[in-house]
Amino acid sequence: MEARLFLAACIMYAFTLATRWLQRKNKLTLSSVFNKWHAIFLFLILTCALYVALFVMNGGLGEPYPLKKFIIGEMIVLGISVYGYIIAGKANSAKQEKIIKSNLDWSNTVYFAGFVASIVMFFFIQAFKIPSASMRYTLVEGDHLFVNKATYGFRVPFTNIRFGQFNDIKRGDIIIFQFPAKDRNQINCGDQSQYGRDFVKRVIGLPGETVEVKNGRPWINGQELPAQEYEVYEDLSRVPEVENDNPALYQEIWQDHLLDNYLGLELRDSFGPIVVPEGTYFVMGDNRDNSCDSRFWGPVPRENIKGKAWFIYWPLKKISLIK
Repeated sequence: MEARLFLAACIMYAFTLATRWLQRKNKLTLSSVFNKWHAIFLFLILTCALYVALFVMNGGLGEPYPLKKFIIGEMIVLGISVYGYIIAGKANSAKQEKIIKSNLDWSNTVYFAGFVASIVMFFFIQAFKIPSASMRYTLVEGDHLFVNKATYGFRVPFTNIRFGQFNDIKRGDIIIFQFPAKDRNQINCGDQSQYGRDFVKRVIGLPGETVEVKNGRPWINGQELPAQEYEVYEDLSRVPEVENDNPALYQEIWQDHLLDNYLGLELRDSFGPIVVPEGTYFVMGDNRDNSCDSRFWGPVPRENIKGKAWFIYWPLKKISLIK
């Protein structure tokens, strides 16, 4: 989301600079130039608004973009731009001055707000909506929360460079991260590509630790983790523990994020042992029997982690810090 806001801000800032250049050159006093300039302004600002709005309406989760809706929206935007072109052609010099001033005011507002919002979202806080039942009942579908992006260190935009880390990633932290898919064709959790989506899970295994799952319960370095109140299990028959005949191959396939393509649902109850590679983390959903997580698609690289789930702000009755 922050990248889209930043892009919209850059587009409107470029338009503002171009407008000021045209004003210095007295180009906007020409009716033919003014008509096109006003139409371009309408097209740019409405396209930016449409792009961001559709992303938000689509959940803001990195889902495949609603291309059909975007095309329909762009047809409407184009119609408005053409209408603006016609209206601008009928404007006298006084009306042109008012239109130029109004358009610049809007352009300045959009790029300033876009830059501020994107900086806040890049470095500090991002809104997130829970998309599935995998974290029940800590977080349920439709919960809206804020993600603290500063706690694990500030990230330089469009890079993996971080600085100013306040806290280490610990076992039990609920994190928001971009799904660790290598390409759009990677299939996990059934027949779907999760490429580009944001996930929310709880950290279970830290770098260098040995992780297993027996009868659905996680084990770390040969010891079963103590049961926690946030864990949810269903009353169902468990897959018997499956012996790992080739640990090296098992580890390799798991690190390649493809293990569920070979073993499928049995990984829910019987998994590992594997060693969490350095710079990565093993995560699970609190709704253990209904979670697509590291058992199925592998480790989460540090650079994919966006921040820590911090605060539920909607619905109002659930407003609280997240533990």
